[in-house]
Amino acid sequence: MIDHLQPSVGSRLRPLDTAMAAALFACAIPGSLVTLPGHELRVSWWPGVLLAGVACLALLRHRGHPRTTVAVTLVCAAASAALGYLLTVLLLGPLMLALYSLALRTDRRTANTAACAAITALVITSLIAGPTDEPLVLKLLGPTAWLLLPTSLGTVARLRTAYLDAVRARAEDAERTREEEARRRVAEERVRIARDLHDVVAHHLVLANLQAGAVARHLPARPEEAGRLALDLSGTTAAAMRELKATVGLLRHTADASPPVGLARLPDLAASFRHAGLTVNIVSEGEPQPLPAGADLTAYRIVQEALTNVTKHADTHSAEVRLTYSPGLLGITVTNEGSVPAAAAQGGYGLLGMGERALSVGGRVRAGRRPQGGFEVVAELPV
Repeated sequence: MIDHLQPSVGSRLRPLDTAMAAALFACAIPGSLVTLPGHELRVSWWPGVLLAGVACLALLRHRGHPRTTVAVTLVCAAASAALGYLLTVLLLGPLMLALYSLALRTDRRTANTAACAAITALVITSLIAGPTDEPLVLKLLGPTAWLLLPTSLGTVARLRTAYLDAVRARAEDAERTREEEARRRVAEERVRIARDLHDVVAHHLVLANLQAGAVARHLPARPEEAGRLALDLSGTTAAAMRELKATVGLLRHTADASPPVGLARLPDLAASFRHAGLTVNIVSEGEPQPLPAGADLTAYRIVQEALTNVTKHADTHSAEVRLTYSPGLLGITVTNEGSVPAAAAQGGYGLLGMGERALSVGGRVRAGRRPQGGFEVVAELPV
């Protein structure tokens, strides 16, 4: 698309440059006839017009070759001064435009050097070959003022363009950064959703599977016990539905009637594992302190996942959850004394999810076999 636009822009600029060169040439015709008040023209008008025509033709290339254009227009202006023409703005117009273009398209040092060189050349030429009756002030101040003006304007225009380009670049960079931040947030939200669904579904499905198996075993010989286990199974599935509803409600940004999940629900969590044949002992050390919502949920999910792994993989019927409160830190230790298969000890999505949850609130988790036997999960969360 840019390739198609560039020829179009160039085609519009060429007529503009031609019109500007023609206008400056038209101004040079009366400029070659200007003399000091009370003085007659001592040189024919046509050499000045011819030099102005050459300078105006050079202006047609000022966009692509600004240095060459300045050199050609300077030579023409110096030749006019050497012939005895009065250097007014009408004759200096091509050189002024060339200096403006040079300042606009190059750096400040190049533009200032070219302007100083042009002023020096014209002043020296006027002093040596110019009209002897021309006031010294005009020979010195005239070229200086007329040539410094376009150089300054070109530099200001270039700086303004550079500033606008920088602002545009910053805006584009900010837009790109916002898009990257949005993608990062979406990715983090997907990971969070995956963790929540894994914790909820894995926990309740494990319990439901164990309870269903117990119902099947007890149904022929102990129908009353099977009925009680069936009621527990119904409660487990109902709890799973409530937590899934709460999770989906968060995704839809709707309020959920369920109480917030946190360490306050640890007794209920322990009771749910009791129906699956796992006795959970909860021990608290230190002065309990209120936790931020994120840390409270993270602590609950870590305990839930650790106990779920005990139920799935460990050859034991008991586990211990130890909460250690210290200033600014909550320690969580979930231990069991049963043997754990090697594949389970290496970890899966559950252990990975615990680590990600702890990291999201600035904490850490480590898990592994205990030297005295069994398996433990240790988490430290800043509060």
